[in-house]
This record gives sequence, structure tokens and C-alpha cells, in this order.
Amino acid sequence: MRFMMIVKASKDSEAGVMPSEEILSAMGKYNEQLMKAGVLLDLAGLQSSSKGARIKFSGGKRTVIDGPFAETKELIAGYWIIQVNSREEAIEWAKRVPAPHGEGQEGEIEIRQFFELDDFAPSDAVDRARELGKEMEKRKKK
Repeated sequence: MRFMMIVKASKDSEAGVMPSEEILSAMGKYNEQLMKAGVLLDLAGLQSSSKGARIKFSGGKRTVIDGPFAETKELIAGYWIIQVNSREEAIEWAKRVPAPHGEGQEGEIEIRQFFELDDFAPSDAVDRARELGKEMEKRKKK
């Protein structure tokens, strides 16, 4: 089972304030634990929403909305993608994350499970998605 552990943004992360050396060090140690356990698939920190954009779909039209976005609590500052055996295991890993904005500071990690192709009924679209996945794996190996 793959899960995304999402670090919610803070006012500081949205203002472009870089994490302290203490936070970077603690996160580095945590990332090493994930790696050694063989559960880490990907991870990244994200730039503030002022450097992003949203595409709104409405009435058949697409509208580009440039950041920054107002609702900091709804924004993402970073993520990990892990592969574990259960939701409970994902929660245990998330509980071990160092406080993302510093000890004593407010922070939140959201955990979301990925859909897998086996979750969908068989169809031509699912078969095409499987083929696309195989092609992506080939490209990664190059």
C-alpha cells in the first residue's frame, strides 16, 4: 500500500522562510530511517504558493489563477511517499515525523492512501494505465 504523508504549510513556509538547520537535521535523520526501513519511495519540499498556480475548470473553461493562495492551512509544504503494509503502519511512520515547523510550533501531517489499479474494475482505460506504468518504469531504468 502506498501512502502520501503531506506536510501542511505554515505562515513561515508560505513566506519563503527556509527551515532551520535543526529542522533540516531532524528531517534528514527521519528520512534516513525511512530509507533504511525500505519504505521510502519519494520525498520533496515544495516552494511557497506564490511561485505556483491553479487551473480552475468551470463551464468548459480553464482559468489560470496565480499564487499566492490565501488559505495556508489548506496548502502543502512537502511530502513523503511511502510503501507500507497497512494504514496503521503509515500512521506509525507519520507519528515519528519531527515537528515540521519546529518543536513547539503548530504543524500537521495528513496521510492519504493512493489508489492502485487493482482498486478499479477491469476496463480498457485500466489496461492502458498499466501499459503506461510499464513504460514509465522502463524510462526510469534508462
